[in-house]
Amino acid sequence: MISKLAERRRFPRIRLQVPMFIRGRDAHGEEYLDLAKTLDISATGAFLTMERSIRANDIVSLTIPAPPSSSTGLVPASTPPIQARVRRLQPTGDALLVGVEFLKPLG
Repeated sequence: MISKLAERRRFPRIRLQVPMFIRGRDAHGEEYLDLAKTLDISATGAFLTMERSIRANDIVSLTIPAPPSSSTGLVPASTPPIQARVRRLQPTGDALLVGVEFLKPLG
C-alpha cells in the first residue's frame, strides 16, 4: 500500500548524505554561512541537518563543497548555488532538521 505522503511526492527522494554550505540571513539580518548535511534529496528539495536555528519561508543558498579544480579543465571550477525556500523545521536535540524546496528543480 502506498502512503499518502508518497502519493504527493513529485520526485522520489534518495537517502544520500552530502555536506553542503548553507548561506542566508538570520533574524537580525546578519549573513551566515554554515556547514549542513543532507539526509535525503530529490530533484525538488532536500532534508538537511544543521546546528543554526533558521526561520521557515526564508530563502537560502546551498553550495556543495568541492575540491580545488583540476588543471585538465574536465571538472568545472565550481557548481552554482542552489536557491531554496525553508519549508519545514524540526528541532531535535542539539541539531535542527530542515526541509527545503528548491526554487528551480534540479536536472
